[in-house]
Amino acid sequence: MYLLVLIILVLSSLVAATPHLLLENRADLSTIVDLDYAKYQGQNLPVGIKQWLGMRFAAPPLGDLRFRAPVDPVPVTGVQDASQLGAICLAVGATASSTENEDCLFVNVYAPSNATAQSRLPVWFFIQGGGYSFDGDANYNATQLIKRSSGNFVLVEFNYRVGPFGFLASEKIRKNGDLNAGFLDQRKALEWTQKYVSKFGGDPKHVVIHGDSAGAGSVVLHLAAYGGQDDHLFIGGIGESVFFPTQRKVPELEFQFDQFANASGCLDALDQLSCLRETELATLAKANLAYPYPGQTQAPLWPYSPCVDGVIIQDFPSRLYGQGKFVKVPLMIGDDTDEGTGFVFNASTPQEFSAFMKVQYPGMTSSELLAMLALYPKMAPFPQHAAYFPSLAAAYGEATLTCPGLHISESMAIHYDPRKVWNYRYNVLDAETVESGYGVPHVAETPAIWGVGPSGSGKGNGTSYDTYNAAVIPVVMDYWINFVRYLNPNGIDQGSNLPDWEMFQQGMLQRRVVIETNNTRMETIPADQRVRCQFWEGITPNTEI
Repeated sequence: MYLLVLIILVLSSLVAATPHLLLENRADLSTIVDLDYAKYQGQNLPVGIKQWLGMRFAAPPLGDLRFRAPVDPVPVTGVQDASQLGAICLAVGATASSTENEDCLFVNVYAPSNATAQSRLPVWFFIQGGGYSFDGDANYNATQLIKRSSGNFVLVEFNYRVGPFGFLASEKIRKNGDLNAGFLDQRKALEWTQKYVSKFGGDPKHVVIHGDSAGAGSVVLHLAAYGGQDDHLFIGGIGESVFFPTQRKVPELEFQFDQFANASGCLDALDQLSCLRETELATLAKANLAYPYPGQTQAPLWPYSPCVDGVIIQDFPSRLYGQGKFVKVPLMIGDDTDEGTGFVFNASTPQEFSAFMKVQYPGMTSSELLAMLALYPKMAPFPQHAAYFPSLAAAYGEATLTCPGLHISESMAIHYDPRKVWNYRYNVLDAETVESGYGVPHVAETPAIWGVGPSGSGKGNGTSYDTYNAAVIPVVMDYWINFVRYLNPNGIDQGSNLPDWEMFQQGMLQRRVVIETNNTRMETIPADQRVRCQFWEGITPNTEI
């Protein structure tokens, strides 16, 4: 009896000491990838998809690594479980938890089950949005997209630092850290993709970057990074509602650093940055708030964003594009009909309209605000909203999202190739959203791109995308899949059933596709919208500083 107990204890200790070896013995070997610094075991799903979740692409950005560029992951031995999602990065105003915290630099990969290291499939690299304040589109499931493509691409998605952890700016950080750390997280994930995606079946020479909202803003910033230097990290881009908030130079953001340091108890420290690195996360989380700009009493909607640091982002993005300082690759870019409705205050008067815009763009002058009111007079009412809500929504949506996308499209056509730029307006009407007074709001195309339900974006399930708008899903999916595969939304078969998506610039005309259920077609961009966009472009210094 004693001998039996001894044997059991010895076996138990061996099991406890070698969990990764046992895991490897039980594993489907086709789901184990060796990334040099770690081996990860994913899952082979019965739907014909392999997935690897929660893999590290960088070391945890904790302690002395706060406010610094990401560094390589720490090597580990044995096979690591990649069946569970990692935590997302801590959002502005959030409390740290097991699913949302500072240790968040994780990547997910989806591939067809038959993909091997020799497959060399196109790579879809997704950058999530969230206004640089939260990881707003984390962990989308690529199953429906890969199945729609007949298993013809690999998808990579990841988290990046947001809020002050990713975008706090100060000369103190420049001196002893790295500005735009959250943007550098994205760059690190692109470099990780170049190094390792072939192990999942992807082709590192065929990476297409796609982002929505702040992720779309990030896409166009990657094209313009380092003055348009091509580091061969991607060969095409998709910008879904390009987001250009107020972007400032470092000296104009010192107030934000001081406010964060003060709220964290570090303002009076001899070395404020060292103090912030040594402060526990719970204290920093309480200080992780939106602060008003100097002279303002209200905080802007999106207080943090990539700063103009003179190196990574060398100037205001609109200027860089106007000067042709961007990587010359094919681009698919567009927006939604009512981009601003989900963001703005329910303004009743022109004064409330102006006050809201002044908070978002404190550099706007009184004469510019008056000119804005003239360009956006009182419009037809939206259900359940005040009189000036439609005008304010149109102004904010065009200033921050629609017009930047059109400006980038035009710059690409001028400085690159008008045959390699495609623009769209998404106008699929969901009755419930329209009746609520939001029209076709920001990134409304998400469920059409990813699919609905748990094997897609998680959005749209139980809505019109399950019923009367279901027919638009394959159209949108095919446009996006074609671009990832062929760098052309029309694909290579011009005889397909897809409505032909014409190039953006045709002589003096600017054309875009209007995506509607059973009525997708081309349109010329209205002259009055181009005039309004010229206004926003003309006052760029006052809206971006």
